[in-house]
Amino acid sequence: MKLSSPRATIARRIIAPATAAAVVGLASFAGAGAASAHVTANAPTVTQGGYGVVTLVVPNESDAAATTGLRVTLPGLTSARPEVMPGWKSVVTKKDDKVTEITWTADPGSPGVPVGQFGQFRFSGGPFPEQETVELPALQTYADGETADWNQPTPADGSEPEKPAPTLTLPPDSGDGHHGGSHAAAPTDSAQASDGSQGSETSESSSADSAARWLGGIGLVVGTLGAVIGVAALTVLRRNGRGGGNA
Repeated sequence: MKLSSPRATIARRIIAPATAAAVVGLASFAGAGAASAHVTANAPTVTQGGYGVVTLVVPNESDAAATTGLRVTLPGLTSARPEVMPGWKSVVTKKDDKVTEITWTADPGSPGVPVGQFGQFRFSGGPFPEQETVELPALQTYADGETADWNQPTPADGSEPEKPAPTLTLPPDSGDGHHGGSHAAAPTDSAQASDGSQGSETSESSSADSAARWLGGIGLVVGTLGAVIGVAALTVLRRNGRGGGNA
């Protein structure tokens, strides 16, 4: 026996919201990925005028080519030393005894940053400008010759540009004279200071990436549950319809 018109109407009312939930869930998953798909910078231990370790998180946005190069522009630092990275070489550029750029290039035969993955590029340096935000424009190069120039400043209205420059937000110096890391700690790059700073930064960047994935995953799960509920409701209605006809 076919579903009566009232039952069909009820089924449509149940399935339509469930389908919409599925669409919203998938959109949330895609949106979370897109929101995190740009080069970012973080330095949780660095204060205004201080020294410390900066981590650049570089996702690969290409569908076909690995990321094989990264150049970051610095605000004229007295000291800047890139972290050793297997498979990459780094070059520090100075002007008037100030470090103005660091360039990382993947070694021949190195996979670089493969499609669908991200890399972390770190350097230790300072002192950073005594201002709340510091932009670090970055040029990302792919194996096929394409480039992505992350150099656009954030507009006054706070909206995000298409290619935002990686930006550090620096808290004021605490006033204890350490400036987020002593002058001795940056040039000597002691193993203890380096490991501690890098550990905290890795945790922060990993947390940000995990948060984006969790948000996307939650959206997908909600959408899937909506679709399952809709199908289950339709099945029950059909069974009831058949039961009613036999009675």
